[in-house]
Amino acid sequence: MHKTQTFIQRDISGETMLIPIGETARNFNGMITLQGIGGFIWEHIEEAESLEHLIDMVTAEYDVDRKTAGGDALFFIMQLLRAGMIRPTGKDW
Repeated sequence: MHKTQTFIQRDISGETMLIPIGETARNFNGMITLQGIGGFIWEHIEEAESLEHLIDMVTAEYDVDRKTAGGDALFFIMQLLRAGMIRPTGKDW
């Protein structure tokens, strides 16, 4: 996946804050707060080669079963896609 919008990422008290900058700030009013796995996914989504690889990364980082990690990751990725924050980069995405 490729991030299509530009945010500065800040970790504050265990929460990941995404603050829009540049052109994104003109089109997006506000900040986004991510917690736990959502912050991890945002941070690592461009290095994951596929959804399966991303799920492997999540299960390696968190004490969560593969089915739960997959469902959570897919739900979050769909939200990012609908918001136009990411776009697929290849056939595995």
